[in-house]
Amino acid sequence: MNAITIVIGSICILALTYRFYGIFMANKVLRLNDSSPTPAHVLADGKNYVPTNRWVVFGHHFAAIAAAGPLVGPVLAAQFGYLPGLLWLLIGAVVGGAVHDMVVLYASMRHQGKSLSEVAKKELGPVAGFCTGLAMLFIITITMAGLSMVVLNALTNNPWGTFTVLMTIPIAMAVGLYYRKTGQLKVATVVGFLLIMLAVFAGPYIQNTALGHFLTLDTKTLAILLPVYAFFAAALPVWLLLTPRDYLSSFMKIGVFAALIIGVFMINPIVRMPALTQFTAGGGPVIGGPVWPFISITIACGAISGFHAFISSGTTPKMLDRWKDIKMVGFGAMLVECLVGIMALIAATALHPADYFAINSLPAVFQTLGMNVVDLPHLNNEIGLALQGRPGGAVTLAVGMTFIFTSIKWFAGLAPYFFQFVILFEAVFILTAVDAGTRVARYLIQDFFGDFYAPLKRQNWLPGSIFASALACFFWGYLLYSGDISSIWVLFGVSNQLMAAIGLIVGATFVLKIATKKRYMLTCLIPLAYLYVTVNVAGYWMIKNVYLNPAAPGFNILNAVLSLIMLALGLVIMITAVKKWVEMLRSPATGLDEPAAG
Repeated sequence: MNAITIVIGSICILALTYRFYGIFMANKVLRLNDSSPTPAHVLADGKNYVPTNRWVVFGHHFAAIAAAGPLVGPVLAAQFGYLPGLLWLLIGAVVGGAVHDMVVLYASMRHQGKSLSEVAKKELGPVAGFCTGLAMLFIITITMAGLSMVVLNALTNNPWGTFTVLMTIPIAMAVGLYYRKTGQLKVATVVGFLLIMLAVFAGPYIQNTALGHFLTLDTKTLAILLPVYAFFAAALPVWLLLTPRDYLSSFMKIGVFAALIIGVFMINPIVRMPALTQFTAGGGPVIGGPVWPFISITIACGAISGFHAFISSGTTPKMLDRWKDIKMVGFGAMLVECLVGIMALIAATALHPADYFAINSLPAVFQTLGMNVVDLPHLNNEIGLALQGRPGGAVTLAVGMTFIFTSIKWFAGLAPYFFQFVILFEAVFILTAVDAGTRVARYLIQDFFGDFYAPLKRQNWLPGSIFASALACFFWGYLLYSGDISSIWVLFGVSNQLMAAIGLIVGATFVLKIATKKRYMLTCLIPLAYLYVTVNVAGYWMIKNVYLNPAAPGFNILNAVLSLIMLALGLVIMITAVKKWVEMLRSPATGLDEPAAG
């Protein structure tokens, strides 16, 4: 199989999906219209609710949802062969992910941009709302700490990367202030993008200077600085730091993968990983479980992801200028992210299988596979780094993309630059999800604890914003600093997909309420049925075979308890929803037309 065939086929499928299924969801199921103002206009406060150009919102939304998932997930899932990951990315995004993001975004906007827990409370009742809020707080804390740890590993003792990431903050603030004052988006975009690229290329030259020495930070120092940055991103007005930074970062993200697509067309690399490997039944060195259910747990972002529900009911619904922008932002960004995941899969599977497993396995484990590396010694010399035994996906993606780029004769001698640039790119990619996710965690805390202290519900109340932002950063910052997240990282995949199932539960309820035809509920119900069964099977497998198995490397009773709590919360929400659906199916569809909070 050659890579060009995969890329062309995938782009065609995604384009047709946007053209036809996206229009069906927008015009038939949700019936989007611009006859009334969005929450960004109705509740405009200049801090959280800010009407924003749809391209800027698209950049923010895409940058926020496209975190480690579409980069690392497909790389790890390549253990099973290229076919399972490719099929899940396309089917998951088309049938599930794009619908999930679009419906959750619309439901949140219909409820004044409130969080998914508040929407669940309105649509399913207080019990489901409480369980959803509690589950979301659990999941967002684990997610932020886990994503931050990836950034931590990329920036530790890396002054080049730290300098570039640091420079994106003042650049973004300058762009935000300039656009806020003048409204000239094109000028702000061009200048901001050029300044970020200048910072990227200036990075190597500052490594041996006094500034480079100052920015050579250890893990513990970075573990304090990252939550501090996230606090300001969550507490400051959204237009000042978070939105312009995510918007500018999206150019880097899309640009790198556009370059990768061009590179694939120029050299047409062969996908050297077989369609299926011997590890589909389980027992693999990268992922211990079988291809199902773990293909759908390992690859989340890029197919369907619960983290998207946080963004679609967090920052984005408070910024959309028009209702019809939901299709482009909610549905379209998910399909673009799917393509990112496919390109990451190609970069990993273009490596020789032995090289792939040598990077993603510990040396002792790799020796048991009976494989001999092929291109890896040459890549070690070119990049100037020992690449074996670096599991986790990030290094594999950087090596795969470097391998493709340096196969073009003009770039043959630039391997270390490409490798470091991709590592940096991954750090920036993930950090944009960390700052947006922390702001969403702030909203969740204000909604959740606002039931006990009413002023916290007011998201423009400065003391409440500061308190909630600080508390959110403390929760995940503590896990990051202490390193405890490493013991529960394996929970991320299951908990994240459980969150996606909860998003589809709320989405199905909302569609059933507003749609003119009750069968439109199937747009959410079909992916929900698959995902809910998959999550519970994966959770049970992990509890039985890993968490409560003293002989397993991942033996951890705390993980088992947390898994059971999460699955129990999901079960309560599902039972409550089914009862609600039966009640609603027995009554005529309302087909609500007025896009206002209900």
